[in-house]
Amino acid sequence: MAGTIRQAGLGDAAAIAALTRAAYAKWVPLIGREPLPMTVDYAEAVRRHRFDLLEAEGSLAALIETTPQDAALLIVNVAVRPDAQGRGFGVRLLKLAEALAVEAGLPAMRLYTNALFAENLRLYASLGYGVEREEALNGGTAVHMVKPLG
Repeated sequence: MAGTIRQAGLGDAAAIAALTRAAYAKWVPLIGREPLPMTVDYAEAVRRHRFDLLEAEGSLAALIETTPQDAALLIVNVAVRPDAQGRGFGVRLLKLAEALAVEAGLPAMRLYTNALFAENLRLYASLGYGVEREEALNGGTAVHMVKPLG
C-alpha cells in the first residue's frame, strides 16, 4: 500500500473532479442518476473543505474531503480511482481523517452514503461506524453514520 498523502490546493480541483467522477460512475446504473459527489463544483469545495490526496505510482489514486460539523469531523467524500480500488487506499484515508479529528479534539466522525451502496455500508460498519439515521434525499435514501472516537 505505497503512496504519499498531501493536502490539496486550488490547482488540484480538476484532478479531484475527474477522480470523483471515475470513482462514482459505477453507481449511476444502480441509482439511475449521478451521485451527489459527481455534481460538485470542486473549485469551490477545495476553498471550503480540507482535501487530502493519496498519490501512488505518479498519479492521484484516492482522496478524502472533510470538514468539521456539529462537534464531529464530517467525511464529505472519499473516493478511490477504479483501478486503485482494493489496495487499502480508502481505509488509509479514513484512518487519516480519524487522526485529524482526534488532533482537533472532535469526539466523533460522521459520514453519509446511499442506502443502495451496500459495499460502502459494509466497509463503514467494519470500521466501527453505526447507522445514526436515514433520510429521503434526491429520490433515494441517505444513510447517516457516526463513529465515536476515543
